[in-house]
Amino acid sequence: MVQIASIETMLVRLPTRRVHKWTGLTEPIGQYLLVKMTGSDGSVGWGEAPALKDWGGEFGRYFGESAAVVELVIERYLAPTIEGLEIARPAELHRRMDAMVKGYPYAKAALDFAYYDLTGKVLGLPVHALLGGLLRENVAVTHSIGLLGVDEAVSEVKQVVADGIRTIKIKVGVDPDRDVAIVTAIREAVGPDVNLCVDANEGYKTPGQAIQTIRRIEECGLIYVEQPVMGIERIARVAEAIDIPVMADESAWNAHDVIQIVAQKAAQIVSIYTTKPGGLYKAMQVSAVCEAAGIICNVNGSVETGVGNLANVHLAAAAPAAVLSNVIPVSVPAEHLNGRIGGIYYADDLLAEPMTFADGGVRVPTGPGMGIAVDEAKVAKYRINL
Repeated sequence: MVQIASIETMLVRLPTRRVHKWTGLTEPIGQYLLVKMTGSDGSVGWGEAPALKDWGGEFGRYFGESAAVVELVIERYLAPTIEGLEIARPAELHRRMDAMVKGYPYAKAALDFAYYDLTGKVLGLPVHALLGGLLRENVAVTHSIGLLGVDEAVSEVKQVVADGIRTIKIKVGVDPDRDVAIVTAIREAVGPDVNLCVDANEGYKTPGQAIQTIRRIEECGLIYVEQPVMGIERIARVAEAIDIPVMADESAWNAHDVIQIVAQKAAQIVSIYTTKPGGLYKAMQVSAVCEAAGIICNVNGSVETGVGNLANVHLAAAAPAAVLSNVIPVSVPAEHLNGRIGGIYYADDLLAEPMTFADGGVRVPTGPGMGIAVDEAKVAKYRINL
């Protein structure tokens, strides 16, 4: 049986299409750590840690991982403990990693992605088959509007709707008056048939402020309000006071968090990440708990490059609870952009071929492993030193 023979890490920085920020973010997206995992037969699997030092859980319960921290944890602790592991044993992969070091889910997720990619390539199976099977051949994509000015946001949403995007997420949580103005302007610009949602990234100071602001924009027809405040018990107060469904993100990292959310009736929706629980294996556990509790989900992320975004797509294709449109990129190399911006956050990408966007979403790759090859020339072009 093929075993993990070697693990290499490398830092890349992709050029962004425009600045993309949300409440609390202080560093640019796109400077992430890649993992190249080589099997004993020469097959290669790729993973990514889209680590951001200032993005974490509530009240320090989970903490940001920088690229430097991820590299150290992988090279010093995780890689030595999983080298020699046979493919197709994800439970053992995570048992070894968790026994070696507590926490650091982004470091573990990068290795998990590469392991699933390697396993799929060796076995000739797509990753979604390894996760339980294909439920969706096309995964819907939500385009995220960062903390832009009103005029710039309106200009962008008009184009992304023309590109075929059917759901738009608006970053809020900075100032209530600004939030009301931008949501109202975007609704007027896109009309009634495009889905809108907002994400405060814990930005409102109190549940009361969140409730007041949401009531001012509820006539805009929002499909959900994401993480209005910090804290599961505080989100529950907002959820009880408004009719619009509330989504937990920063409060929902793993399956145990979902159990607490259910107990406190804090949210009707949970945003599943491939990274927050520590990889695809544990993300499927989050989906299972949500499904059992009657909570619906989307797949969300940290605006990954194509390497990590392939994991997003396979999770969205296989997770039963992930029935909503997903806030993930449409990963496209520069030579295939052709002026479109719907779902596009970078001016280039690391994949050899573009993801296929159709019918408001991304077609799920069906080839072995993650299904689209990594362009190692692009990796070399955008590789930087820590």
